[in-house]
Amino acid sequence: MASITSAKIEKMIYIIRGHKVMLDSDLAKLYGVETGILNRQIKRNIERFPSDFMFQLSKNELNDLRESDPIFQNATHARKYAPYVFTEYGIAALSGVLGSKIAIKVNTSIIRTFVQMRKLLSEDQSLLQKIDELEKGSNKLFQIVFERLERLDANTPLLPTKRRKIGLGKG
Repeated sequence: MASITSAKIEKMIYIIRGHKVMLDSDLAKLYGVETGILNRQIKRNIERFPSDFMFQLSKNELNDLRESDPIFQNATHARKYAPYVFTEYGIAALSGVLGSKIAIKVNTSIIRTFVQMRKLLSEDQSLLQKIDELEKGSNKLFQIVFERLERLDANTPLLPTKRRKIGLGKG
């Protein structure tokens, strides 16, 4: 249990269909069970896993992920069926299906990681909004400065071309 860190869990999270999800095989490793055993428990309790909790990858999604992520490719190459993936809600539901103490501790770590990621994303959004507001404010300020410079330029008389130069030099 001590070897399960947020960083390790984050590497197992993928974004598919707009959801942050984890593979059944990765979850099985974390829980210390075989993927087949995990999936059998889920099928016995399928009413706990609606489509926003768990779904099976399509062939296209599976191929896209295999092409884009070598770790994913290694995790799924020997599978007969496309993997199931679990959203944060599905992972929370797993603790009820897998009633072991290890499953409860692992679920707690995973849920904390999802919450931490959500917090970081919201902070990023807040920073982006603040930067956007600063840019808008500085754009207005620069616009005022340039307008005043243009007015000064328009109101400044031109110097005569044949004028006596001031300064040191040959003269």
